[in-house]
Amino acid sequence: MMRAFAYAAFGVAALAALTALASGPGHRFGLWAYGFGFTLLRIAAWAGVAGALLSLAAGAWALRSDARRALALSIAGIAAGALTFGVPWMQLRQARSVPPIHDITTDTRQPPEFVALLQTRRAAPNGAEYGGGQVAEAQHRGYPDIAPLTYAAPPAAAFERCLDAARALGWEIAAADPKTLRIEATDRTLFFGFRDDIVIRITPLGPASRVDVRSASRVGRSDLGANARRIQAFFRELARQR
Repeated sequence: MMRAFAYAAFGVAALAALTALASGPGHRFGLWAYGFGFTLLRIAAWAGVAGALLSLAAGAWALRSDARRALALSIAGIAAGALTFGVPWMQLRQARSVPPIHDITTDTRQPPEFVALLQTRRAAPNGAEYGGGQVAEAQHRGYPDIAPLTYAAPPAAAFERCLDAARALGWEIAAADPKTLRIEATDRTLFFGFRDDIVIRITPLGPASRVDVRSASRVGRSDLGANARRIQAFFRELARQR
């Protein structure tokens, strides 16, 4: 009976873990809407707690009975349940630590505008228009390091380096116009596969160039900091292109 209890407790924790692991890819591959994916993740998190607690009880029982196999299974159930709850909990904490915005730009006064992706953005829940002063203020508080980059190269060379950096990061290039010095691209988040859109604008700045970047999510109120990290990653990659 003790071994059956340990197997059942592990089964609850394992099923919760598998549900959590499927919640994002299911949306990424078009099996369900992202809202359903979030619901699955929430259910899996609490099921993980139940699985961990049941496994803890089974482990205590196995420890008193010196049943090593049941004890090992209980430890695995505790670990699986704890991770299933812990990872979403950490994401929730992260969401509360960053501004609840989804449109990040190095130029909050004149954000780079979508052109090639304009119709796609207009059809998306978050639209194409920048949110204005409130969004800018929230960004400056949350991400004070997001600012234009002065690049030590003439605009034509800066454009090519920016394009190389975008491709190196795996972005899907929607438009690259060397005449207007603009690049538009789309990136996808890893787990849920959310599509976020990027505009890169190069402006002559004497013998150098100013590089502005805007990264905006198509859906969701908060991006959990993904767009700011994307801009930071782009600037790091651009530095490696020199």
